[in-house]
Amino acid sequence: MFITLDGGDGCGKSTQIRHLAERFTKQGHSVVLCRDPGTTPLGDAVRDILLNKKGLAIADITELLLFSAARAQLVREIIQPALASGQIVLSDRFLASTYAYQCYAGGVSEEVFSLVCAAAVGSVLPDLGIILDISYEVAVRRIGHRAVPDRMESKGEDYHRQVREGFLRYAAAEPERYSVIDAALSPDDVAELVWSRISPNITAHDVNVNTC
Repeated sequence: MFITLDGGDGCGKSTQIRHLAERFTKQGHSVVLCRDPGTTPLGDAVRDILLNKKGLAIADITELLLFSAARAQLVREIIQPALASGQIVLSDRFLASTYAYQCYAGGVSEEVFSLVCAAAVGSVLPDLGIILDISYEVAVRRIGHRAVPDRMESKGEDYHRQVREGFLRYAAAEPERYSVIDAALSPDDVAELVWSRISPNITAHDVNVNTC
């Protein structure tokens, strides 16, 4: 089973993925954790360009192509083999984030988004997706402690308000696949809501957690 967690900056994805991995492990599942972009050597190199090169001008279409290149490698090197071996894959971001950031907020057309992303992932789509919804005001409070916000976090209020709208629109288009959860709640409450959406769809596997 392939499960993705997406949401705006500061929504708590990394915390919730750790919670999920722990719960799956206790129930006897084999789990692979990944982040998008990242996880593979190519993905980590692309991640560094996209998030840390704040002085580098990158057009929205270029961002989409870079994210998609990293994702294509992630799918073929990590996700497909893990799914083929019967493991549960948990990904910190996937297609919903590219739609929200580069398409809806960034202005890349939905036609281009669909074509490029389809080429990158093929038939590999999430079985279940969680969108952690958070307001701009709460997000600012949460990430304010970071001494150096990354390149995407630094794009400004209007952009991030559009990002939130993009996530909600993406989830609404596929309600059978995506669930929206209020990420402003406490981490424990969010974890319980996430688990309540996912647990009915899970079957037992051998214990074996691999962090990529």
